[in-house]
Amino acid sequence: QVQLVESGGGLVQAGGSLRLSCAASESISSFKAMGWYRQAPGRQRDLVAQITKYGGTNYADSVKGRFTISRDNAKNTVYLQMDSLKPEDTAVYYCNVERYSGSRYWGQGTQVTVSS
Repeated sequence: QVQLVESGGGLVQAGGSLRLSCAASESISSFKAMGWYRQAPGRQRDLVAQITKYGGTNYADSVKGRFTISRDNAKNTVYLQMDSLKPEDTAVYYCNVERYSGSRYWGQGTQVTVSS
C-alpha cells in the first residue's frame, strides 16, 4: 500500500499560481506513472497531468501551457506547478500513482479554489 500526501492547495485569485506537492511513502522511481487528477462538484474525476517513469508527460488540453508536472525521485515527490489559474480550475486535486502491475493509489485530495 502506497501512502500519498498532497499539499499546496488553497485560495488564489485568477491569474495567480500555486504549486501542489505529492509525497509518496516509498520510492517513486519504480512506478509506471504518477499523475494529478481533479474533480469539481458534480463532475467526474479527470486527468490533469501525468508523468511516466522515463519522464514523458501528458496534459489535459485545458491546462496545456499553464501547468507543469515534474518529479523529484530523491524526495519521492511529484509536483504540479499551476500558473495563470482560472476560476474553472477550481476543484479538488488528487495525486495518483500506478504500478506496472496495474495497481493504483490515490491521495486524500487538496482543494484548489480560484476566485474571479
